[in-house]
This record gives sequence, structure tokens and C-alpha cells, in this order.
Amino acid sequence: MSDKKISTSSGIVIREVYTRADKLMNELPGEFPFTRGIQKDMYRGRPWTMRQYAGFSTAEESNKRYHYLLSQGTMGLSVAFDLPTQIGYDSDHDLADGEVGKVGVAIDSLKDIEILFNGIDLQKITTSMTINATAATLLAMYIALAKKQGANISQISGTIQNDILKEYAARGTYIYPPQQSMRLITDVFEYCSKGFPNGTPYLYQATTSARLVQQPCRNLLLHLPMVKPI
Repeated sequence: MSDKKISTSSGIVIREVYTRADKLMNELPGEFPFTRGIQKDMYRGRPWTMRQYAGFSTAEESNKRYHYLLSQGTMGLSVAFDLPTQIGYDSDHDLADGEVGKVGVAIDSLKDIEILFNGIDLQKITTSMTINATAATLLAMYIALAKKQGANISQISGTIQNDILKEYAARGTYIYPPQQSMRLITDVFEYCSKGFPNGTPYLYQATTSARLVQQPCRNLLLHLPMVKPI
């Protein structure tokens, strides 16, 4: 804990940690079981990452947007993919007609990923990718680009949504049957736990878009167990 004092606008000093005299709440931030956060000083020590969900048209156009956002103080990137990319269709597939680049950027190949992040050092930013059915594929491309940049893979961090369950319950952008899909996302967990030392794999974890599940088919009580922390 630092000795730096932080006060409200009324001059009231805000302590770094508050506990209870009756000892019923003795967990501390930065300590197991991390019920009060993973960092000792939380946002005092490092402000939360600010990003804007962005991605449209081509990889070139999206890259221009990312450079603009970073130049304006954005601390990380959040990539939006078009529907064909979300369900594994190339942009020239018949079923992709009329949907390419509409609700996000079209990514068909490793070359597209290279263009998307051209001029951006992946080791210096965190990237969130809202992708589920093809999460393993996009993560593999991201890792390949990081290696090509000469990055220390243990220092690469970010998030892939990697949550196929809500696709069956709500959005519908799934590719494979449930059992095979669950095997794929858990394989991603296993790979990341072994391939990303220093705790980084835990940033690449499933994050349930609980709102998308709750709105069409669940009440709040049923919706709570599906919420996972990032």
C-alpha cells in the first residue's frame, strides 16, 4: 500500500482499504480469494482500460480508426467483426453476400489481421475481441501476428469472448453442435493456460454476454449464475 493520500472534493480522506471491526470481512484486495480485486491498490495504481468498440468495412479502414483512437488516449482496442467472420464464412462466400463489413470488420486471413493491426505494437496494448464461434481462429491469427512482430508472448494480453453458450440461447451465430463447440472453447482455455505464462492466459477467458442471454429468455435470477468476471 502506498502512502499517497486521496481525498474527495470535500476534503475527506479516502482510505485505500475498508474492513469491518467484527472481522466478518477480512479479505483484502490483491490476495486470495481475490473477492476484492486482483490488485492491491486497484484503480489507484492503474486506471481502468478505456476502449471503444470499433470495426467496420475493410481491415484498412478499421486500422485507420484504431490509430485515431489510440492517438486520442484510448488505452486498448475492442474489435468488432462482421457476421461472416463471426460464423466462419469468407467474404466471397455466397452466404456472406450483403453482410461483408456491415456490423464489423471483415477478416478472412492472417493478412487481414496484419493489415488490421498495421503499425500497432501488440505488446504495448490490450485487445478485446468480441468473437465466439471463431474465437480460436482469431486468437491464433492474433498470436501469429504477435510472433511476427517479435513480441514476448508472455506479455501479450487481452480478451476473447469465447462464449458459445449464449449463441445457442440468444444470438444464433454458432457453427458446430454444442458438444463440439464446448470442447473447442475449453481447448482454448487449456492452450492459453500452458502457452501464456505470468498469468496472461487468465485475460483470455470466456466472458458471458449476460445481457444478450437475459433479454430474450431469462429472468434476472436465472441470469446471475451465467455472469463471469473478466
